[in-house]
Amino acid sequence: MDYSIKCDSPEKLTTDCLLLGFYSKRKLGPAATALDEALEGLITRLLKRDDLEGKAGDTLLVNHLSRGKIERLLLVGLGKKEELNASNYRKALSAAIGALKNSGAKNAVSTLHEAEIKGETLEWKIRQTVETFESALYRYTETKSADEKGKPPRLTKLQFLLDSETEQTNAETGLQQGRAIARGMSLARDLGNLPGNICTPSYLAEQAEKLGKAHKKLKVKILDEAELEELGMGSLLSVSKGSRQPAKLIVIEYPGGPAKSKPHVLVGKGLTFDAGGISIKPAANMDEMKYDMCGGASVIATLGVAAELELPLNVVGLVPASENLPDGSANKPGDIVTSLSGLTIEILNTDAEGRLILCDTLTYAKRYEPVAIIDTATLTGACIVALGRHPSGLMGNDDALCESLIRAGETSRDRVWRLPLWDEYQEQLKSNFADIANIGGPDGGTITAGCFLSRFAKDFKWAHVDIAGTAWKTGTDKGATGRPVPLLSQYLIDQAQ
Repeated sequence: MDYSIKCDSPEKLTTDCLLLGFYSKRKLGPAATALDEALEGLITRLLKRDDLEGKAGDTLLVNHLSRGKIERLLLVGLGKKEELNASNYRKALSAAIGALKNSGAKNAVSTLHEAEIKGETLEWKIRQTVETFESALYRYTETKSADEKGKPPRLTKLQFLLDSETEQTNAETGLQQGRAIARGMSLARDLGNLPGNICTPSYLAEQAEKLGKAHKKLKVKILDEAELEELGMGSLLSVSKGSRQPAKLIVIEYPGGPAKSKPHVLVGKGLTFDAGGISIKPAANMDEMKYDMCGGASVIATLGVAAELELPLNVVGLVPASENLPDGSANKPGDIVTSLSGLTIEILNTDAEGRLILCDTLTYAKRYEPVAIIDTATLTGACIVALGRHPSGLMGNDDALCESLIRAGETSRDRVWRLPLWDEYQEQLKSNFADIANIGGPDGGTITAGCFLSRFAKDFKWAHVDIAGTAWKTGTDKGATGRPVPLLSQYLIDQAQ
């Protein structure tokens, strides 16, 4: 959708639909008040007639106005004015776009950003609107026939109404960030939603190369299995042994900062399909294991966001891509592999494969002498048990880095919750036959997975984000969410500032 900024007064507008906010007890926002006066109290009468209290997410569509050039009004509840927070604002935005896309309007003007939210800027409010609206308008059509794709949404244009040009610079910044992050989320969702027979490791590498061609500042390099073998990435390569699809290591470099400044490195798990290997998963819902590459898709997409925003810092994206399937050549429980770091790993469960491809990639990332490394992965079902599907799990070896991710999560509303990495948990990874086991038993599975990765992150600041519960939705709303693109993008924006 096309987004732009407009400076005018509401009563002078020409639009298919004007979005106006109102609070509990039918208290009108500034734009709604001005238009209500011009319409001789029509808005107030309609709210009383339909008995709308103004709870966050209430909506009332007015399909005809007798005067002026506004075809429709969409009145959106914001809750109690003094209690309006980021969550209620996003709830109101979701309700607004739900009503708007079904209204028949081709274009609209929004004033919802005029609402005051403690601690939030105009820039943030406009960015959240773009991200929320684009997420709601997203449609997956890649593998559907022409008849099944359906008609595209009628809504193609949204303007943000400002009453002063002094706010325009901040509004434009929010618009630019919102567009870039929304595009990144859509790319991550498209890649995640593709089936495993299309989105293979080679396909994921091709999409990274395509992104590199779209942004001249991105440098993309793909390492094949022969190169990984020469490097000594025995852990990563062991996972792809049961697949006919060769593993890849996708390397994306964004040199946006000074040449000698150290980069921020993002690592994303790219398991394009995970059947569990010899430790095969149950058949029920195994189709959702095409989403096991959402961490990798998000890293690729976030590098695109950095390039589009021209962030003044250096960023490296690393995506180990593979499949994990059962075969005569596949890893077997009890096998021992040697990682790039030299540590030997006893594979007690072949379904704990994400950490096997990530650990070699973390070691590879050391060559960049990074400011910090953040890995993101759909790593453990235990994370869903622990935290549900609202926050992603966070672990790390540096408090300042973890705090910066927590703040980025709060700002982007792509939140994380930190879990401990105490030494006591490391005891669960002991092996009688190798330096480390790849699982730590049934207790604290998310934490022991983090502990495993921490063994390969001792030489740099590192954080791990487990997105098993947040990267996709299951059930009737099944599909990739595009998370954690907002989190990673906000982290980079913060570092650039």
